[in-house]
Amino acid sequence: MRAPPPVQVDDSDLILLTDLYQLTMVQAYWREAMSESATFSLYFRKLPPSRRFMLACGQQHAAALASRLRFEDRHLEQLAGTGTFEPAFLDWLAGFRFSGDIWTLPEGTPVFANEPLLEVDAPIAEAQLLESLIMNLVQPETVLASKAVRIVMAARGRPVVDFGLRRMHGVDAAVRGVRAYRTAGLAGTSNVLGGLRHDLPLRGTMAHSYILAHDDEREALRAFARSYPGTTLLVDTHDTLEGVRKVIALLAEEPELDVAAIRLDSGDLGELAKASRRLLDEAGHRDIKIIASSGLDEHQIQALLDDGAPIDVFGVGTAMGVAADAPVIDLSYKLVEYAGRPRVKHSSGKVNLPGRKQLYRRRDANGRLAGDVIARRDETLDAGEALLLPLVRSGAVDQETLAMADSARERVAAALGTLPDSLTRLDPGESDYPVALSDALERLRHETG
Repeated sequence: MRAPPPVQVDDSDLILLTDLYQLTMVQAYWREAMSESATFSLYFRKLPPSRRFMLACGQQHAAALASRLRFEDRHLEQLAGTGTFEPAFLDWLAGFRFSGDIWTLPEGTPVFANEPLLEVDAPIAEAQLLESLIMNLVQPETVLASKAVRIVMAARGRPVVDFGLRRMHGVDAAVRGVRAYRTAGLAGTSNVLGGLRHDLPLRGTMAHSYILAHDDEREALRAFARSYPGTTLLVDTHDTLEGVRKVIALLAEEPELDVAAIRLDSGDLGELAKASRRLLDEAGHRDIKIIASSGLDEHQIQALLDDGAPIDVFGVGTAMGVAADAPVIDLSYKLVEYAGRPRVKHSSGKVNLPGRKQLYRRRDANGRLAGDVIARRDETLDAGEALLLPLVRSGAVDQETLAMADSARERVAAALGTLPDSLTRLDPGESDYPVALSDALERLRHETG
């Protein structure tokens, strides 16, 4: 009997994580001896209705991975078995090494419609082969980071913990999603593998099943508190406020027990948090924090805090884990230059900006973001900071530039303090952030069109 396939895709197999037409086009380029340099640009055409900006995430990791892609003998044998590819072409694939340049925005950069997150300059076959993989790597992390940062903003400085592992879209999203959450500023995750791999503190409480497995709720709480000093106790399995009273009674009986927090996971979280806070404070336990979970998103968190709910930590799961209100962006990877000539797609509603580009970001006198200019890469603008950086040069990764990905969390925290007020609003609405084209790019667009 054939063994079941592995659950996760090994990095060495990612060279095959592509659409068939990428490989058939590459074979066609090879047949036609089309090997001149091309530039492909990664961008999205419009913001989702519920987003005022996106948080670019995953593009630097994707660019670094491109430099390591190789076709191994087993891959070539599998491709030969499809009957689609010539032996001589498969021999060419055996020697495939990415030899081009990749320019990227730093991880955690706020980004807007039509702005390049990444541009690839390479012989056309090499650049073409990266399309599906790069889009697959950047799409989910950007979507998840953009959702998570809204929840961080809604929490107003209170810690947010990821509880979404069980309902996320597969193993890969659950693990890589933690990197996006770390970038966005989450305080922790219940996901052990994701947290250990991406250096986000592990946080967790207990499940209702632990309480239900015991004949007595109070004894279950006692046993758990004894086992884990500084723990969080789940109090809503049967009756929330009665559960709080049981915790208070336990602490009266055994003052040495160390309970750091209680968790509310059902019912009217605002009213229950207020009542729980009163009970805890009256018993002298002002240091015990209240953690709230149960289907939360940024709008519910905002409403709870607006109503004065004394919640100290938010556990957020499904709504963030699947980016429920905006699970996809209109991400595109388009040819914008080949053989030294700008290229434009003229399909209705899908016109792209031609040529190699740079993105400049301007700030006002107070350091707040004031507007962006998309320019040609070979022009220099006086106003603003050039954001696209060369991460891969002639197939080699610039380690200093790649190291910027490690500081993405700090970059996002700093960026949130510079966003115009209109961009920090959580209600749906159009972004009014100005994004313009430089005069030179505008001329090129008209000349190419």
